[in-house]
Amino acid sequence: MTEKKKIETFFENKTTPEIAQNLLGMYLEHVTPMGKLAGYIVDAEAYLGPEDRAAHSYGMRDTPRVRAMYQKAGTIYLYTMHTHRILNIITQPEGIPQGVMIRAVQPAAMIEQMSQNRGGKEGPDISNGPGKLVKALAIGPELYGQSIMDSESTLRLNFEKRKEPKQIIALPRIGIPNKGEWTDMPLRYIVSGNPYISLQKKSLIDQNDWGWRNEDEKK
Repeated sequence: MTEKKKIETFFENKTTPEIAQNLLGMYLEHVTPMGKLAGYIVDAEAYLGPEDRAAHSYGMRDTPRVRAMYQKAGTIYLYTMHTHRILNIITQPEGIPQGVMIRAVQPAAMIEQMSQNRGGKEGPDISNGPGKLVKALAIGPELYGQSIMDSESTLRLNFEKRKEPKQIIALPRIGIPNKGEWTDMPLRYIVSGNPYISLQKKSLIDQNDWGWRNEDEKK
């Protein structure tokens, strides 16, 4: 199966929460003049469009800021919150404005450069938040509206380097106050035990494998 077919199949006939969980362990890479910056996705939040009071497209809101949400699956939706750029990937066919926020990644390639992009931060602080990972991966506003399905895109998913989580945990999304039932709905998914997830407690870190299955466990 070609890479293009793999990415197309990845989004086909799946709910947004299913896609959010499937993104965990995916190798996200950004081709830049500095080289390929990359990390494994460990923390992601699903946003369910018109009925989701926390989604930018709640009530089918359609403004220039959110136009990318109405494009086809794989479209990159970026927005700025508190001066931080946030990365989202649209998950459903054109006209159905649902998506997944990438909340944290575990650095995997050019980690020293990712650290420099974050002003010298080290360890989990390099990329354990949505604004942090965007800076670490040098994702700029020019990617808005582009598609990770496009072979010309500099931001892509690499299926060959994907890791498999031992356990995925569903939690309420972060920073969603006063949204009724949507505040506590478990639409955030994490790789249990990984040190790079947002607000991870040290006591919950898997010190052996950081929450990933090893080759023997996959058999």
